[in-house]
Amino acid sequence: MHWITRFSAIFSAALAMILLSPSLQSFSPAAAIRSSHPYADEFKPQQNSDHSSFRESPLFRNAEQCRSSGEDSGVCNPNLVHVAITLDIDYLRGSIAAVNSILQHSMCPQSVFFHFLVSSEIQNLESLIRSTFPKLTNLKIYYFAPETVQSLISSSVRQALEQPLNYARNYLADLLEPCVKRVIYLDSDLVVVDDIFKLWKTGLGQRTIGAPEYCHANFTKYFTGGFWSDKRFNGTFKGRNPCYFNTGVMVIDLKKWRRFRYTKRIEKWMEIQKMERIYELGSLPPFLLVFAGHVAPISHRWNQHGLGGDNVRGSCRDLHSGPVSLLHWSGSGKPWLRLDSKLPCPLDTLWAPYDLYKHSH
Repeated sequence: MHWITRFSAIFSAALAMILLSPSLQSFSPAAAIRSSHPYADEFKPQQNSDHSSFRESPLFRNAEQCRSSGEDSGVCNPNLVHVAITLDIDYLRGSIAAVNSILQHSMCPQSVFFHFLVSSEIQNLESLIRSTFPKLTNLKIYYFAPETVQSLISSSVRQALEQPLNYARNYLADLLEPCVKRVIYLDSDLVVVDDIFKLWKTGLGQRTIGAPEYCHANFTKYFTGGFWSDKRFNGTFKGRNPCYFNTGVMVIDLKKWRRFRYTKRIEKWMEIQKMERIYELGSLPPFLLVFAGHVAPISHRWNQHGLGGDNVRGSCRDLHSGPVSLLHWSGSGKPWLRLDSKLPCPLDTLWAPYDLYKHSH
């Protein structure tokens, strides 16, 4: 078994070199590693948010062909790519790695504007981000008050899914400036290995959100038997062809969102959940109830999800077939915890190069 482990590590390193190259557009992981190495998710996340915990990111500049980012005009500049991501002490290391990966693979990194959502003390997290990315001027911190959604949150299969900040994506249209008409929302447990501008320019047509859809997934499992047996609830999908999509990677038309008041629609389903218990997972089902069947499909390359394993006990997962632009450790297992525990999954080595935490290895 030792030679298999060593082979997996060597193969993973080679795979990482391919994936982390800017020319990965045509990469197809047909020979993805097969592994069933278990992960015990009892490891506690890093709580240290000291500035000295993270290395300073290198400087990334726009290529000559990039349009002017217009730094003086601020967040309303039409040439900016807007990315929203949460900052939380437990997932801070993942958020910083995600930002680092976006900057590394962007042809126009100075044209990316980061909207950071926080629900804890703003000052400490903002100063940490600015010290880690001292040359990053296009950023703003937004405080999301936990009480905004606290009374609407129901118990879930995992306590981590019950955190108020998981629901901040529902309120982007209210939190961000009215001049921001479109935003890419990204979870904190992923890395981007392609130019984010390609995702930004995805056409949404008449739809409000775009995301990779997975129509072969068992859609019924995301809701309880009581939901499917009650016409008051299951009738919401009448005339729709609902497919599962992961809310950790979405392109959102904020102008349409505001016009049709989608935040209120999501909150309504959360109120019903409190009374009727129609689903078990946290913030995902309300999105499915409102948008499934009305999603602009985006290439699966933009959400190679599930790398964190299942929602009960993490396990090693393979890449899906096809090209890769974004790797997402959704599920209970996070790469920084598994790497620190010396029990990494083979694909965790693809996350490691973006990690700016000083004492992670």
